[in-house]
Amino acid sequence: MTCTNHFFCFLYFVFAATLLSRIESKTADNLLKGFTVTPDASVTSFQPLLTDSNANYSLGLLRVNHTQLALVILHLPSSQQLWVATTNRSPRWSTSTQILFNGSLVISDKHSRVFWSTKTNGERVYLANTSNLQIHGQDSILWQSFDFPSDTLLENQNFTSHMTLNSANGLYYMRLGYNFIGLYAKFSRHSGQDQNYYKHKAMEIKAKIIEGQGSIYASLSSDGFLGMYQNVTAPIDIQSFSSFQQFNPGNRILKIESDGNLKGYYWTGSSWILDYQAIPEFCELPSSCGPYGLCHRGKGCSCLNNETEYSSGKCESSENNSGDFCSLRDSKYKVLRKNGVELPYKEQMVYEQMNTLEQCERSCKDSCKCWGAVYSNTSGFCYMIEYPIQTLVSVGDDSKVGYFKVRDSAGSNKVAIGLGIGAVLFCGAVLVFGWAVVIWRRKRRVSRAYVEGESGVVGVGPYKDLASESFSSIELSERR
Repeated sequence: MTCTNHFFCFLYFVFAATLLSRIESKTADNLLKGFTVTPDASVTSFQPLLTDSNANYSLGLLRVNHTQLALVILHLPSSQQLWVATTNRSPRWSTSTQILFNGSLVISDKHSRVFWSTKTNGERVYLANTSNLQIHGQDSILWQSFDFPSDTLLENQNFTSHMTLNSANGLYYMRLGYNFIGLYAKFSRHSGQDQNYYKHKAMEIKAKIIEGQGSIYASLSSDGFLGMYQNVTAPIDIQSFSSFQQFNPGNRILKIESDGNLKGYYWTGSSWILDYQAIPEFCELPSSCGPYGLCHRGKGCSCLNNETEYSSGKCESSENNSGDFCSLRDSKYKVLRKNGVELPYKEQMVYEQMNTLEQCERSCKDSCKCWGAVYSNTSGFCYMIEYPIQTLVSVGDDSKVGYFKVRDSAGSNKVAIGLGIGAVLFCGAVLVFGWAVVIWRRKRRVSRAYVEGESGVVGVGPYKDLASESFSSIELSERR
C-alpha cells in the first residue's frame, strides 16, 4: 500500500500504533517499574492489565456494584474469578484510583491512601500460565498470589498451615490443623471463637505424620484428588474426586463456597463440572436454612417457631443475630423450645453430661454468652451454643430437645418506642384539649355574667366594673 496523502498516512500510523499498544497492554505478560493505570470509565465489567502466555488467565480490574473495583485474576474462557486482592475498604471506580508498580504492586488513590500493596522491591510483575501472579526480583520470586489465596485453590498450588481460604461473603474459611483439614464459621463477632463445623483427619495410610518434620500442607492434584502431605512424596491422606485418575485436559479448582461447603470442579473446555463436595448433604451445611431455620432431610426448610413462613427465606430478623446477652441493652429475650431437633455438626461441638433437661436449660439461662442449648434425654449430652442460632436439623426423636433464646429485635424496640411516644403525644393532646374546654367554659360563664349584669343582676368581680365604667371609656377613645 502506498500513501498519496502524507496527512492521512500520518493518521493511519498513529491509529495503528495506538491499536497495537492497546493490544499489547491487554496481552502483555509483564509489567515493569513505572507502570500506572486508572479505571476506564467506559468499561462496564472487566479491564485487563496482564495476560498469561496461553491467554487463559488475566489480571485486571473488576467493576463491582458499578462504583467500586477489585483487582482480580480471571479464568478468561469462563470469567471465573480465581483470586482477588484483599483490601480493608473498597476502592472507587474513578480516575482518582490508580494501580501502579513501583517495585510493589499497589492500589491507591490521589489522596495517598494505600488500599493494598505487595510490599516488595521487585523488577517486574509476571502472570504465569498457572494463574500465579508473581513479583520478580533480579534472581528470585519476591511475592506470589499462590501464597495468598482468596477463595480458590488451583492445581498443584500448595496450601499450608499459614494460609486461609475465605468464602466470598466472609462467613466461612478453611484452615489446616496438625493432622486435619478444617472448615470454620464466623457466626459471632463477640465470642472471639469461630465454630468448627467440618473436620477431615488424615488417614495416614500411605505415609505417617512424623513429629518435628514440619507442618502438613494440602495440594490439588491434576489426577483428581485433594492430598495432604508432610515433606514427603507419598501423601498422608487422599480425598478422591469423582473423576479420580480420569484423563482431564482442563483445569481443576477447589473453592469454598458462600454456603460454607468446600467444592471441587474441573473445566471441560466449555463449563465447570462439580467433581467433589466435602459436605454432600444439604442439611449438614452450617446454616442451610438460615438463622433459626429448621432443615428437613429431603424436604426443605421451615422455621423453628412453627409460626413464621419460610417462603421469605428468613425465620428471624437479622437484628436478632446482632449483639449478645451480656450487655444490659441486649439482655432481653424470649425463649423458644423445640422437640425433635439436633445440630448438623454436633460431632464438632463441645458438650457436657447433665442429668436433666432442666439442668441443661438452666446452664444456658445463667450464661450471658449462651444463645441456646440442645439436650438429648437418652445420652444426657448438653450442647451449649455460644453464637447466634443457625439452622437445626429435624429428627424423628422427641427426646432431643432444643432451648433457644430469641432477642427482642431492634425493630420491636423501635415500635415500642414509637408507641410510647404516640401515647405521650396523645395524653398531651387530651390535656391541652381539656384545658381549652375549661378556658372556654370560664369565658362563657363570664360573658353570661356580663350580660346579666346589664339587666340589674349582680356581676362577677372586675367584669362588672369593666362593664359599668371602663367600657364607656373605650367607646370614647374609639370615637376620637
